Amino acid sequence: MSDLVLYDACDQIATLTLNRPEKLNALSYELIDRLLALLDTIETDDAIRAVILTGAGDRAFSAGGDIHQFSKSVAAGVDTAMRDFVSRGQRLTARLEAFRKPIIAAVNGLAFGGGCEITEAVPLAIASERALFAKPEINLGMPPTFGGTQRLPRLAGRKRALELLLTGDSFTPQRAWELGLVNKVVPHEDLIPASRDLARRILRHSPLAAASILTAVTRGVNQSIAEGLLVEGEQFARIVPTDDLREGLNAWIERRSPNYSGRWP
Repeated sequence: MSDLVLYDACDQIATLTLNRPEKLNALSYELIDRLLALLDTIETDDAIRAVILTGAGDRAFSAGGDIHQFSKSVAAGVDTAMRDFVSRGQRLTARLEAFRKPIIAAVNGLAFGGGCEITEAVPLAIASERALFAKPEINLGMPPTFGGTQRLPRLAGRKRALELLLTGDSFTPQRAWELGLVNKVVPHEDLIPASRDLARRILRHSPLAAASILTAVTRGVNQSIAEGLLVEGEQFARIVPTDDLREGLNAWIERRSPNYSGRWP
């Protein structure tokens, strides 16, 4: 069970590796549960300030849900399929989307179905030139179930998303970048170094400010601008009494590098 997701921590960055390479890192129920448990641990670990999520092996980030497993849930009926498959997958992508520490998907290969939905949900993503994306659920006679019908249109626009959702056609990492699904495409050997570099550039700043930005964007993006501005104001109000804001302001005035505590009052 513990080997389904490999965990490594170095320099305040945790690397989580989906570890079913023989199954193209398919998202079994057990793997999803293990990943959720690790996220719970990381969230309260002050020594970890950013997360890189990638896949084991040379072929796949994740090929999506474990079809053999979830087909048994489907056969058991609607209630079982919704509980075991849909709710679990949506819980994972919602957790990744709302996580208060930066998560960077390092997409090293196939990102089909649920693997693509993870990429849509995380706040940041870098793709290898070897990556390949697809929304192939329609080939199984079903819609996406981990949030793909909702997040992809918000990222790519309704018509471009619907073309991918309704055809099931695969698309390149360059196309994923054009659609806003990934931040950058890099040579395969540069994938993890580029992901760590992005994480380090974030770690220069206050972790409290980073958490507030992630929360404001995630909560505000699907609201009206007026409602989003209220969320933004709420997040600033949380920051006002912190040592990090005082330190950031003093460091700027004194023209020195800040030394953030990263602690809420």
